[in-house]
Amino acid sequence: MNTDSQAEVLRYTAFTTDPAGGNPAGVVLDAQALDDEEMLAIAARLGYSETAFLTPAPGGAQRSYTVRYFSPKAEVPFCGHATVATGVALGEIHGPADYLFATQAGEVPVTVAQGADGTLGATLTSVEPHITDVAPEDLAEALAALGWPAADLDPAFPPRIAYAGARHLVLAAATRARLADLSYDFARLEALMHRLDLTTVQLVWRASEFVFHARDPFPVGGVVEDPATGAAAAAFGAYARALGLVPSEAVLTLHQGEDMGRPGELTVTLREGDPRVRVSGAAVRIPG
Repeated sequence: MNTDSQAEVLRYTAFTTDPAGGNPAGVVLDAQALDDEEMLAIAARLGYSETAFLTPAPGGAQRSYTVRYFSPKAEVPFCGHATVATGVALGEIHGPADYLFATQAGEVPVTVAQGADGTLGATLTSVEPHITDVAPEDLAEALAALGWPAADLDPAFPPRIAYAGARHLVLAAATRARLADLSYDFARLEALMHRLDLTTVQLVWRASEFVFHARDPFPVGGVVEDPATGAAAAAFGAYARALGLVPSEAVLTLHQGEDMGRPGELTVTLREGDPRVRVSGAAVRIPG
């Protein structure tokens, strides 16, 4: 076994320009010497919801990488905030450009650009999404684990499981107060999520036509709540479009992390004629 102390672990936070906001992620730009056990150990020791591990893509194509994502408990097929963080980390080294990440979910193009204020941001393009129904008994179990009465759901947003690289159960709260009051049965929700192969539960509240607030319990990753969830934002964009809740071409803003004291902002872009979803945000290095 190699010693994981040889791996340089960078720390970024995504979907914010404030090191105290957004969702922290670990980034290992050269993971060639690490095996699965070592990658999991690094992610567990770091304690962030995910850490991204990069190796050169087969064939050595320029600006192409194989990327794997580990939570403190397990490998996950795709992670949006760690993708944005990784894109910005690469942009700081190689400059704004188009990159291609080969993930377990499929190929994910990532465009890194510099804003007017000089801040780097990244836009990921999801794999093709899909939406499936959730069985009534599974919905009832999710609500019981959350401690949410069914009457607290927004009837305009039918519960669904949405996928854009990872599976998320989408539940919409009828009020901002309902969303803010999150205290759930960790073990009970974790068990249901394992059974349904869910990465997070995407809890949302609609503030206006194109603005939403979101929270994401993540017990299967060993984390009570994810502060800003790019993969869930992509899944939610696909869900909202598929159900006609937003136009087929739209730009949505998701605010997440406010109730945790780590505010972040995710931009979700839907394009007519392209089923994929784009998720954009800034990322900054965490000092220390």
